[in-house]
Amino acid sequence: MSRQFRVASAVCIAASLATILFSTGGSGAKAQDIQIPVAEAPGSSAITVEPHQSVFRPAEQPLPQPERVDPENDREGLPSAATLADLIERTPLPASLSREMECLAGAIYFEARSETLAGQLAVGRVIVTRAASGRFPSSYCGVVYQPSQFSFIRANTMPAVNHDSRLWQQAVKIALIADSGTWKSPVEGAMFFHAAHVAPSWGKTRMARVDNHVFYR
Repeated sequence: MSRQFRVASAVCIAASLATILFSTGGSGAKAQDIQIPVAEAPGSSAITVEPHQSVFRPAEQPLPQPERVDPENDREGLPSAATLADLIERTPLPASLSREMECLAGAIYFEARSETLAGQLAVGRVIVTRAASGRFPSSYCGVVYQPSQFSFIRANTMPAVNHDSRLWQQAVKIALIADSGTWKSPVEGAMFFHAAHVAPSWGKTRMARVDNHVFYR
């Protein structure tokens, strides 16, 4: 409401009061109380808030927090596991094997298939370490087929194996783990081993015995 309009309204109301009072006084009638409503300003509230009161405001809802990513479970391409047995279980069998992986899996299978998972991995890691050392052939097949190194190699040939057997499939998974280095063996870094029932006079540093093999660096 504009200021001019409010002033004009007040003048009209005052004139009306004067007229009424004059008329009443002139006629001898008793003046009556007249209640004049107070116009509310546009947008004003009819609720009166005392100084000690507060206006209730709905609580704001917290924004949704982004899901936390665990870096330990974010290793691309590698299964996550707490034990070697769990890692072997989670490792998928490939549709086919390269010749190199056939050689590595074959050495694990024929040398240590009756031993514990740790013993099989230890054998596999020896072959991987040899191939990377520069002191032996640089391929898994070269290491396995090197003359006078593995007793199961005869006439430069590896025995046939049933690829559908559980032990072979387990050896393949251990070969994949040994090749990728996702799990260390209990004798990590060893490059030599022999059966525990023999005692060759090797001038090498003995590391430990794992199942039926003694390992050296």
